Amino acid sequence: MSAVPPPGVERDYPLARLTTVRTGGPADWFARPAEAGSLVEILGWAEAEGIAVGMVGSGSNLLVADAGFHGIAIKLDGELASIEHEGETLRCGGGARLPSAAAKAAGWGLSGLEFGINIPGTAGGAVRMNANAYGGQLARVLEWVDVATAAGIDRRGPENLGFSYRRSNLGDGEVVARASFHLSPGDPDEIRATLASMRGRRREAQPAGIKTFGSTFKNPDDPRAEGRSAGQLLEAAGCRGLRVGGARFSEKHANFVENDRGATTADVLALMAEGRRRVHQRFGVELEPEVQVLGAAAPPGGSEL
Repeated sequence: MSAVPPPGVERDYPLARLTTVRTGGPADWFARPAEAGSLVEILGWAEAEGIAVGMVGSGSNLLVADAGFHGIAIKLDGELASIEHEGETLRCGGGARLPSAAAKAAGWGLSGLEFGINIPGTAGGAVRMNANAYGGQLARVLEWVDVATAAGIDRRGPENLGFSYRRSNLGDGEVVARASFHLSPGDPDEIRATLASMRGRRREAQPAGIKTFGSTFKNPDDPRAEGRSAGQLLEAAGCRGLRVGGARFSEKHANFVENDRGATTADVLALMAEGRRRVHQRFGVELEPEVQVLGAAAPPGGSEL
């Protein structure tokens, strides 16, 4: 390695603790930049040294290879994880948790981000994955994002982000540093009541209080699915409660993987592969993973990262 890393960059950082499923090995490098200049400096160093970049948000849809990640893992902090408002505009650092942003917006009497209460990720991750839930549409309220790269900061509107189902056009080495949402005024008590109702629906339908991550597979648009969700297809294919090693598909919701017996990432990936195989065998539908992977491990039907 020819160049000294920027301040705050650590070596051999254990990543499992930063994921909700609690599997995987360490990152060769790790950093928590707290402002945009530091983030750009880190991305520039990584590009110059040929080091792969991986983002760690809330860790809710993240798997880390058991052998770790041979690159730099970045978790946004400080002002890059802040939440503030001005009038009807809510501005978040890319590392701000979306449920926190939705709750704060409610307290400020701002409506439009309620769907975020049940998306266990960050604002930046939500933009990258075009996260929507319970009828809410991120693109409807998003004004702009500041995207950090090795070259600096580039402001982009939603029309330039290539949004499609669970996708954007953000590439490797492009990090959402900041996002601005234009919301509508509303009664704080009514908005809080909506959030409470949404939380209740989530608690009834999805596992909680255990080591798991969010939805494992995207809902398919294949006509052979006949409108069924990934969870419904997995359940019909006999995957509810199915186990590989320490990982299993939840008894409560078949599209959630739980780590209840010291699972490895290899266990989780093998379970995903078996679930995907069963759904394809029975329905002819190819489920697409929603989980992101850091390191030399590939999700079934996905590419090694």
